[in-house]
Amino acid sequence: MSKKFLFVVMSSVVIFLLAGCGSDDASTSPDSEGLEITTSFSILGDVISEVIGDRGTVNYIVPIGEEPHEYEPVPSDFQRVSDSDVFYVHGLNLEEWLEKLIENVGDVSVVTVSENITPIMLEGDENEPDPHAWMNVANMQSYIEVIVEDLIERDPEGEEVYRENAEAYLEELAQLDDWIKTEVQKIPEEYRVLVISEDAFKYFGDAYGFQTEGVWELNSHEEGTPSQISRVIDVVKDQNLPAVFVETTVDKRYMESVSNDSGVPIAGEVYTDAVGQEGSGAESYILMMRHNVETFVEGLQ
Repeated sequence: MSKKFLFVVMSSVVIFLLAGCGSDDASTSPDSEGLEITTSFSILGDVISEVIGDRGTVNYIVPIGEEPHEYEPVPSDFQRVSDSDVFYVHGLNLEEWLEKLIENVGDVSVVTVSENITPIMLEGDENEPDPHAWMNVANMQSYIEVIVEDLIERDPEGEEVYRENAEAYLEELAQLDDWIKTEVQKIPEEYRVLVISEDAFKYFGDAYGFQTEGVWELNSHEEGTPSQISRVIDVVKDQNLPAVFVETTVDKRYMESVSNDSGVPIAGEVYTDAVGQEGSGAESYILMMRHNVETFVEGLQ
């Protein structure tokens, strides 16, 4: 049976299924008050929660630890989105598969938070954007502005709460941005090169002064061919780098090959497409960004 046929069948019967399985995040309660919001992945779930406060419930589809590029939707995901007042998606082709949900969940408002971002295009493909725009804190500030205006339109009575929450969170993001700019100065200029399996730090590199390299461009394009690995090994050796890094959501074997063949250690794991699990110290967007910067500074000094 083809995957396409299974997808159609799953979509057609989902209205008969109850939400309550699938993702690891909290499920929507039919008795909860306020807006019912669903978003695609945990990073957006975190920042939307900062704005909405106690005036609604926020759920996300992709469980922490799984790839938003390659996630396979389950029946409860369709029901969850269908039951929502609004479905916030990232855009920039992050949800390559998830946006198919929109056609099968009825009349649900869909808002793309990255609508005001100038994208960085993938290397060798001027028509496909790199989706990882949240790695530049200034872009996340833009997302917040889109989210707060949309929430006010849906819930005018909550305007004061949304604006106060957004203002407080935007100040935290401004402080984070300043902190990153200060911290990265600890890394010698010649070592400001981030080598990782997926080249997910282009926006970070553009904002904070790093060259970025990956075995592949996107995890949905994941190949890890000998020539790709060999190219990255050459970069590491030619620039005499002290460390490489690996994502928490990606198979580590590719970067282990780079590390073994170059003689350069993997300095730590970094977060790109999801916040960390409870107890990781990276349970929110701000914490994951701080963790990443601390890992880079420690590894590249």
